[in-house]
Amino acid sequence: MGKIVVVGSANTDMAVKSARLPVPGETVLGGKFLMNPGGKGANQAVAAARMGGKVTFLAKIGDDIFGREAVAAWQKETIDTSHVAVDPEEPSGTALIMVDEKGENCIAVASGANGTFRPDDLLPARSVIANADVVLMQLEIPLDTVQTAAGWAAAEGVRVILNPAPATELPAELLTKLFLITPNETEAEILTGVAVRDEASARRACAELHRRGVPNVVITMGKRGAFASCGDFREVILACPVRAVDTTAAGDVFNGALAAALAERQTWAEALRLAAEAAAVAVTRPGAQSSAPYRAELE
Repeated sequence: MGKIVVVGSANTDMAVKSARLPVPGETVLGGKFLMNPGGKGANQAVAAARMGGKVTFLAKIGDDIFGREAVAAWQKETIDTSHVAVDPEEPSGTALIMVDEKGENCIAVASGANGTFRPDDLLPARSVIANADVVLMQLEIPLDTVQTAAGWAAAEGVRVILNPAPATELPAELLTKLFLITPNETEAEILTGVAVRDEASARRACAELHRRGVPNVVITMGKRGAFASCGDFREVILACPVRAVDTTAAGDVFNGALAAALAERQTWAEALRLAAEAAAVAVTRPGAQSSAPYRAELE
């Protein structure tokens, strides 16, 4: 069982599913309301745990019912929450999500305590980071916190995976600390200037990230699958054909499953296939963390 430390955000997702997404100024009636735990960090932590990883989650919540319920839910997934910090003033993060009948979504996030998750909050868990097999992070928390965790992990030889979402430019120094980066097409273009439209352009984007010091790159491309450029392994990983219901956490499930597989020292081919299968199952289900499959379902 691989040891995975996930450093990231935690939100409560409030989702409305309707026939189509409203345009600005429009009200769409007839939707179904769902409230679920979410946040990219928490989603990835749950996905990794359900794939069999031994997960410690480093996050920050508010002193409120949303935060307390989130912690209780993570503990049910056997996630170690002993280093989750609490902000006495800011509320827990929340996200408002619209989902249409094709599974496409739009999301607005109120960061709350995620925005006050500072490097000092990591100090009690520095030894946990140092002893991990994999550290997995995203960008819904302050960038200096991500950089601090990446620096500590890299100094100890711990493999750092960054899912660079939401999309933003990244400091050159951070890229050199990474073992693996997993952008989608939009994020890859922001990072490299290469518009990713097909395998050839994905290869060019990967080459640029390699040039900047990232040894392994996986670009996710939705229903077209993913392109991996990881050492000698350079292949398109085809997506499993499924009928999408909700794509909200597909990328998070992919990253959590990939982290769990790499922590087990699976090969790139094995790890990426597991991640693709987990993501395929996730899009057939509504919600964020609730959509993540368990390992036994894939086997």
